Amino acid sequence: MIDLSGLTQPLLDLLSSFGTGVLATGGPSDGLRSTSTNLDQIYQQGRNSINNVNTAWDGQAVDAVTAKALRVQTSSATLSDNGTGMATVVDQAAAYVQTGQKELDGIVNSFVSQVSALGTAVGTPVGLTTVIASAIDHIGQGMGVVGRVQEELGTQTAAIQELTPAPSSTSLASVSSGASNLLSSASSSGMLSTAASTGSSLLSTVGSSLSSAMGGSTTSASKSTTTGGTSTGSSTGSSTGSSTGSGTGVKITLPDGSVVEAPNEKAATAVRSAIGACGTPYVWGGNDPQSGIDCSGLTKYAYGEAGVELPRLAQEQHIGNPQVSPGDLQPGDLAVWDGHVAMVVGNGQLVEAGDPVSISSIRTENSGMEFYGFYRPTE
Repeated sequence: MIDLSGLTQPLLDLLSSFGTGVLATGGPSDGLRSTSTNLDQIYQQGRNSINNVNTAWDGQAVDAVTAKALRVQTSSATLSDNGTGMATVVDQAAAYVQTGQKELDGIVNSFVSQVSALGTAVGTPVGLTTVIASAIDHIGQGMGVVGRVQEELGTQTAAIQELTPAPSSTSLASVSSGASNLLSSASSSGMLSTAASTGSSLLSTVGSSLSSAMGGSTTSASKSTTTGGTSTGSSTGSSTGSSTGSGTGVKITLPDGSVVEAPNEKAATAVRSAIGACGTPYVWGGNDPQSGIDCSGLTKYAYGEAGVELPRLAQEQHIGNPQVSPGDLQPGDLAVWDGHVAMVVGNGQLVEAGDPVSISSIRTENSGMEFYGFYRPTE
């Protein structure tokens, strides 16, 4: 007589090793979001400090402090965005595990129901054959669930890796590493490390039971179930709004590898166009990166690529109302003097037509010229 509880036990073992995927309040994703909220508060404090310093003083020393503070602001915003994105990934991973756990629970209940429906016939040769075939089928389904969830969690690992910064950014790398560990915990203890081995032993157990009950005549059938279930991994996105603005801006990766957010697509296009002109020689009155360009020619050209018309003279490009405070600068804003103009690109930097066009630290001093202020042409 075949041991029916022995056939049910492998399914129960798979279910218990899988975990629930339920994250407790104050768990990994909550911790990441809390950290991002704190970083947003730090960002706002930094914004206010930058504005206060620029209100009280001016000069090259203040320009240097402002440029450095804005770079810190960019790092803070990136950390906040990455933390929020990682929290979303952890939640999605947990959701995949929860779904898989419910499916496995349904598979176990289905097998028990089929056996129970046989009633007294379960002890007959036909009944035993039905029971064993059902066990093989249900374990195959269970293995399919495990395989699918493993692949789904693989997409979450890839999402975490996309949020991992360049190796040179130690602080961001450590956060990403920690989030990868959180992703593992979200899939419940032992889920990835034991589910596959447990599933293999399950098939082995059923194969042995099948051979004992049916005299070994159906061994090949048990082998055919080792591929039960196909993986149907699902991809997820982890795009989030930046702490530097409304979250509706456009992300730009600068030549230094930092990621900043322009207020809109027009500003983003202008920044990309201006950066693309780097290396162009200075030509007074020049308007074309192909043949040479001057300061106002560069900004006029870059915004022209975005469909925004600017006046030709530098001192006339102080458009946009009101002026933008230093702590509120975003990519695409213009720094305007009475004889020069440059474009803010983010991370404490601006691009301007020197000889050649290049990127440098943000400033308000320029050869003794009167500084008109920072302006946003797209407002």
